[in-house]
Amino acid sequence: MSFKYVALILVLIFQASFAQQKSIPTEKTLTVNQDRLEASIYELAKFGLKANGETSRVAFTDADIASRTYLINLMKKAGLEVHIDFAGNIIGRREGTDGSKKVIAFGSHTDTVPDGGNYDGCVGSMAALEVALTLYENNMATIHPLEVIIFSNEEGGLLGSRALAGALTPEALMVKNSSGYTQGEGANRLGGDVSKIEEAARKKGELAAFLELHIEQGGILDKENIDIGIVEGIVGIKWWDVAITGFANHAGTTPMNMRKDALLAASKFIIAVNEVTNSFEGKQVGTVGRIAAEPGAPNVIPGKVLLSLEIRDLSSDKIAQVFSGIQQRAKAIAEESGTTIEFHPIDANAKPALTDKTIQEAIATSAKNLGLTQKQMQSGAGHDAQDMALIAPSGMIFVPSKDGISHSPREFTSAEDMANGANVLLNTILKLDRELE
Repeated sequence: MSFKYVALILVLIFQASFAQQKSIPTEKTLTVNQDRLEASIYELAKFGLKANGETSRVAFTDADIASRTYLINLMKKAGLEVHIDFAGNIIGRREGTDGSKKVIAFGSHTDTVPDGGNYDGCVGSMAALEVALTLYENNMATIHPLEVIIFSNEEGGLLGSRALAGALTPEALMVKNSSGYTQGEGANRLGGDVSKIEEAARKKGELAAFLELHIEQGGILDKENIDIGIVEGIVGIKWWDVAITGFANHAGTTPMNMRKDALLAASKFIIAVNEVTNSFEGKQVGTVGRIAAEPGAPNVIPGKVLLSLEIRDLSSDKIAQVFSGIQQRAKAIAEESGTTIEFHPIDANAKPALTDKTIQEAIATSAKNLGLTQKQMQSGAGHDAQDMALIAPSGMIFVPSKDGISHSPREFTSAEDMANGANVLLNTILKLDRELE
């Protein structure tokens, strides 16, 4: 065979090899379908759609249950093996090439607060499904097995993630969310089994990593025109029911100096919460978000008031200090007003959680490689990721919320920002897949 023919054969082999290499996507070239991602958000919003065009999809409601069929079908289209665990979490699994490797998990939730928006939790969930679908369409295998998780009842008590973390107590199962169902009843409605819910727990170290993409729910990224937030830590959250008891009496015949007005005491208590919270250095927050006066008649002095108290901070010690200060002020208010003030802890709390440094660095590198601006920040909202951090190295990716609005029908994140976050999620997963044991 002449040199000419040998050279020609070598050229053809090189060209074929080059063409084959081009057909195999890499983490630098592989991107999600932005239009499809946005369309999936709009499609999900149809579940719980009201006459005014807004969506309300509280966990355990019929709308929540109906949406899960849609989510499961999307998982199956992405080649995932799907099951519902005993806590009602939807889990889609994709095997890796190395059976000895641990799972890389990612996902979020799709339930909303009453009259909430279409992006809180939903962006992270639909982006996770879009990442899985992108990998499937491009026939791209990963070394580690992957799991997409749609968590149950995030907004009303972090049911799904607490169950996976083994942090769900019997008392928590009795807490009702806005649907009127307890968490135990809700788990059963979602296809779980409350009698076996402890079996949903994953062992610490069982997962190689957990990632959650989420809208910021604040205005920092939007105001500073930054593409990606890299979450350093997620604040702890503690809730209490507060009962203020006075004496209900005739509003016309009871002199002002003889009243034991529970609502008046409550108003002073609410101001005290604000003052005590602001008296500490730091980013802690304290909120009274719910109040109800009894008997609720214009001509009766309120004899009892039930209200909520929530305190958040990245430090459990700071939360305890703020609560102690509020208790002291409550004692003084009760003595002055002739009322009693009682605090009843609600078992729907979340501990502060720091995210994993290695995952933070992987997110930062992925964002940089995609030409996206980034900022390290803390999360003032609670997320499933903070429960998952109890059992696995965890990380969070934030994308901007328009004008910092969330838990509102006016909540909005652009298609471009959603796709940016999904592409960072995709690239981070591929990077961790190469580098983690």
